Amino acid sequence: MKFGQVEHPEEIDFKLPPDHKDTERVLLKNKKEKPFKVYVGCAKWNKTDLKNFYPKGTKDELVYYSSQFNSIELNATFYNAPSREQVLIWKEKTRDDFKFFPKLTNSISHFKRLIDVQPVVEEFCDAVAAFDKKLGMVFLQMHDNFGSKNFDRVEKFVKDFPKAIPLAIELRNKAWFEDAKEAERFYQLMEANKKTNIIIDTAGRRDMLHMRLTTPIAFVRYVGANHESDYARLDDWLKRIKKWRELGLQELYFFVHQNVEKESPLLSAYFIKKLNKTFELDLKIPKTLDSK
Repeated sequence: MKFGQVEHPEEIDFKLPPDHKDTERVLLKNKKEKPFKVYVGCAKWNKTDLKNFYPKGTKDELVYYSSQFNSIELNATFYNAPSREQVLIWKEKTRDDFKFFPKLTNSISHFKRLIDVQPVVEEFCDAVAAFDKKLGMVFLQMHDNFGSKNFDRVEKFVKDFPKAIPLAIELRNKAWFEDAKEAERFYQLMEANKKTNIIIDTAGRRDMLHMRLTTPIAFVRYVGANHESDYARLDDWLKRIKKWRELGLQELYFFVHQNVEKESPLLSAYFIKKLNKTFELDLKIPKTLDSK
């Protein structure tokens, strides 16, 4: 992932900001005594990208990937909306507890820019519904030139989105975050409709690290900088997630990217070990061709 990439990551202050003032309220309001559901994965299962991951002779990348991880951030669906038949093929290749988190196709977000998209949205949702219990959450990622003047489009999209399909949204334009009034309008829309607000942690866009949860689910897209600070950043996230869990966090979806993706499985394995120890989980720790 090149988004938010910087030339000198050592110059970035990677400290996590304080929680948004409403995050604690959202978590406490939804607090329930139930097991903590945690899904950690990469953005791709492509052997070309994950060079530090696949053993020699691996024949089917998805079969092997799903034997090591419990989830995938499915970016492939951003470029080509899947057919129901394709979804069923992916579903059958993965273990029973595996979850897919498909990104809505760019025809919805980048080309139509949320205008007259309902037929395309319904077609997409009909296809990914075939994942059945293996569907985690669909997410929408808007272009970074899609500003807050388009709030009405987002509002209509959220209200019209099929209720049976869980949805998260990632907004990238700085206007959504620089104007507190615009940010609050978006957060309230998401919270009122029980949609999940995506948090991005990337070097060059610290404004997107808003730390505002709108549901008792944390959906985090973490972008490492291929720098030694990547591990310390994950340690900081662990502390924040521990705090959120104590307040009532029910589910965590944490997807690891890199500017050069080959180290994503390595970072993921490190993070999963820490999650298992902190929360007494038994998540499988991915095998890599290196370890830390």
